Amino acid sequence: IGSLLVLMTVLAVARPEVPRVGILRIETTRGDRLFISLLGSAFLCLGWLALMGPPLWGALALCLIYAAAVFRWV
Repeated sequence: IGSLLVLMTVLAVARPEVPRVGILRIETTRGDRLFISLLGSAFLCLGWLALMGPPLWGALALCLIYAAAVFRWV
């Protein structure tokens, strides 16, 4: 999470953020989309633990796909 925050800071300095409207019909910035993807990933991991058990490799794959979808369409 720390490295993601550093990356987002570098991106904000290099390329200023421009809010955009996605499928949620609200204006979001990169920081908003990062927060949505981290929050959703936490719930995906908790659900994976409840249903499948400790090896979280499948949950990691789902989280990466989810984060890519959030950054693309939200």
